[in-house]
Amino acid sequence: MQSEYLSVTGMHSNSCASAVRQALIALPGVGQVDVSLADGAASIHFNERLMSPDRLISAVEEAGYGVDHAGPIRGLRACAAVSRSEAT
Repeated sequence: MQSEYLSVTGMHSNSCASAVRQALIALPGVGQVDVSLADGAASIHFNERLMSPDRLISAVEEAGYGVDHAGPIRGLRACAAVSRSEAT
């Protein structure tokens, strides 16, 4: 399983977050989707043999939302740790 993070634009309510989640979870090979309205983000766990990050982005866009940033979750966790250490 691979994990991907998407920064999603255009979500303004819980129904928007639900629409993004439904668009992603309906894709073949997608096992888990967590969408945060507060963070404007989605984390997706998927089988890389059946699904690609580009197709995840397309599904969000086809649902009517945008994607500002996409990347593996492990890379973003490292960036978040650097940001926290720079803030202190």
